[in-house]
Amino acid sequence: MKWVTKDMDVYIQAKEYVDTAVIPLIPVSLEGNLKNTVSMGEFITILSNEVERQFKGRIILFPAFTYSNGEELEMAKARLNQWTSDLNSSGMKHTIFITSDSSWKQVESDLNGSLIWLPTLPLEYVEEKYKQTMLQDQMKQLVTLFTNIWQK
Repeated sequence: MKWVTKDMDVYIQAKEYVDTAVIPLIPVSLEGNLKNTVSMGEFITILSNEVERQFKGRIILFPAFTYSNGEELEMAKARLNQWTSDLNSSGMKHTIFITSDSSWKQVESDLNGSLIWLPTLPLEYVEEKYKQTMLQDQMKQLVTLFTNIWQK
């Protein structure tokens, strides 16, 4: 389910079956390596939407948690953990963060959820037919990761 009114109507009806929040972590900045920053966000957004499609009825795909590349990681972590705390209070059993920003690996053990880091695939230069194949390969790995998180 996505963070849209129509899907929230379904969530209200089937609340007991939805136990996982998925939150994409996306950096935002107009400085530094702009294209790399945008590429990370684009890749994680596409992948997160595919995760939502694959696990519809079990997860809610929340809006992306955005942060400035200039923001201290500790501050971003504190904001993110507040989100997670609120979700846990509302009954979410699992929170999964998906990102291509490797800096989150530094604070992974301090996060109130599971972090999935994936290297960005350069989709802008890939033909559409190959793009789908690449995304499906990523999804196979993600299905395994999600299953492992749910079995903990």
